[in-house]
Amino acid sequence: MDEVKVVDEQKRNAILNRHVELGTTQFIVIQLGDEQYGIDIKYISNIIRMSKITRVPKVSDYIVGVINVRGVVIPTISLRLKMGLSGDEITKKTRIIILTLEQHESIGVLVDEVKEVVTLDEEHVERMGYEKDERERFLSGVGKTEGRLISLLDITSVLADVMEV
Repeated sequence: MDEVKVVDEQKRNAILNRHVELGTTQFIVIQLGDEQYGIDIKYISNIIRMSKITRVPKVSDYIVGVINVRGVVIPTISLRLKMGLSGDEITKKTRIIILTLEQHESIGVLVDEVKEVVTLDEEHVERMGYEKDERERFLSGVGKTEGRLISLLDITSVLADVMEV
């Protein structure tokens, strides 16, 4: 792979290093179709622009292939397909978020757009109940910020069967 275009490193570092009060959590807000979702920033190791994805045969539909990031091969999934939404529409705003779960390899997640970083305290997060339908099983709760709602993804649930592969 020729070159991976990384989101402005200084801006990313400034976001990750800014002071966060105890009892708050930072989320990267992403766009999937018409919906906005939040991913806990502690799982995010990098956000890159769309790059060449090499298909891998005989894998689940939501696994779109692998990418090469600085010599490391990273499996990549379509979050849209994983969540039962329509297929991806690749645009200039499409990004691949590199996630790293504890004691696991990194995995790339294809999203329509990365919008912003929000900091939510516990009183602005409504946790999901135990009776979840198929799509809600990937959500840990709903965040309320600036008069809007953001569905908060439970990344460990989203990637549970992918990380076992």
